[in-house]
Amino acid sequence: MDPIFDLAIDLPPRGSRSILQALHGQLRAAILDGRLKPDLRLPATRVLAEALGVSRNTAVATYDLLLAEGYLVARPGSGTYVADMLPRQRASVPTEATAGDKRLSPFWRDPPAVIRMDGTAVRDDFRVGLSDKGPFPFEIWRRLSARALRGLSKVPAAYAPAEGRPALRAAIAKHISFARAVAAEAGDVIVTSGAQQAFDLLARVLVSPGMVVAVEEPGYPPMRNAFAAAGARIVGVPIDAEGLMVDRLPPGARIICVTPSHQFPLGPAMSPPRRAALLDHARSTGAVVIEDDYDGEFRFSGRPLEALQTLDRGDCVFYVGTFSKSLFPALRLGFVVTPGWARVALTAAKQHADWHGPVLAQDTLAAFIDDGHLARHVRKMRKIYGERRQRLIDAIAQHCGGWLQPIPGAAGLHLAARLDPAIDARLMVERALARGIRTQSLARYAIEPGAPNGLTFGFGMIATERIEPAIRQLAKVRP
Repeated sequence: MDPIFDLAIDLPPRGSRSILQALHGQLRAAILDGRLKPDLRLPATRVLAEALGVSRNTAVATYDLLLAEGYLVARPGSGTYVADMLPRQRASVPTEATAGDKRLSPFWRDPPAVIRMDGTAVRDDFRVGLSDKGPFPFEIWRRLSARALRGLSKVPAAYAPAEGRPALRAAIAKHISFARAVAAEAGDVIVTSGAQQAFDLLARVLVSPGMVVAVEEPGYPPMRNAFAAAGARIVGVPIDAEGLMVDRLPPGARIICVTPSHQFPLGPAMSPPRRAALLDHARSTGAVVIEDDYDGEFRFSGRPLEALQTLDRGDCVFYVGTFSKSLFPALRLGFVVTPGWARVALTAAKQHADWHGPVLAQDTLAAFIDDGHLARHVRKMRKIYGERRQRLIDAIAQHCGGWLQPIPGAAGLHLAARLDPAIDARLMVERALARGIRTQSLARYAIEPGAPNGLTFGFGMIATERIEPAIRQLAKVRP
């Protein structure tokens, strides 16, 4: 019997669209791990198809993929064989668990842990940073994407501008001018692969080794990691009810990272006097300010405060935005509104990083914004999120009176709450998860011990009607 039929090939049911992918992956794995030996002649595609119960087109396509990748070779008049030029896998050599390889640069020898979203299914999910994509108008997006694809089919293949497609840059400038009162023209906007790439690019062009970068404490770990990786010395600055405490900024801080619209993760907005003080400090010291407006579109009470970028008269503010919260994270599109003096450097850094972002997604998003769909979707979601937020506040007051206190805030997709000092937040998180409720501790966002003792509650992933029952159950696991 042909050795290929000795393999335990497990394929999806007939009619599945993933048969080709599964068959290709399993044959490739068998070649790599030596179960299919070099120079082994494989059966004809007709024979393979009959034996596995797949169409001959699927068998042909599988062989074609493996041929193109170099795993198989075709010998005219003889047949198809497993390639004999593949490198043999060698056994892994144990490495020192406590020290990184010296071939790595110092920062990456002991890098920050890779952030992975816990995909474990739970009944009630209060994870922070995720939006509800259920109400998203995917049919409209599909139609606009098809239109963009037709447009691309009519022009020659070419690399796009590193700073982003002109139509999207213009649409973003118009949108943030209307929605966030940010003073920007298309030429000020650089499109990025989400806010995280924006932080990475800013770190590349602004940081010199040893430079002091001030960040909020507690704050957003991926942002500070981007600057630390570039060689910055990270210094945390405490937060109070008015936001970043400007009078506690470290001497010599050249970069100041803030989330003034909705402090992450505690929630207060930076007060007008504090905003003025921060900008005065930046002007007088020559520092720059990174303004992360990650979910400022969702404000539920009071007049929206002007962005720092709008108030800036010293060309010192970089405004970073993302569509991960207003639309969905998988889109991976964000932007930086940059002062003119940094535009050329940021554009070059973007090109060196990945040349440019995905063109089809950029063109689709530009049309989505220009046709008014983004503004309509944000209005719709603001109402939904506002209801969830109020339901959450009411449920905490009803079931957790006294020992769990929401921290005041009027915007965003999550709420932070302080725990009674006698209650261990981490133990609460563990016990809640055992009951099918996922929440997170405020301590995970701090640089040093001593973060506020409390929990975060994102309301993008949980249905409105599940909030009160979930908080009622949470109250039962109080240590």
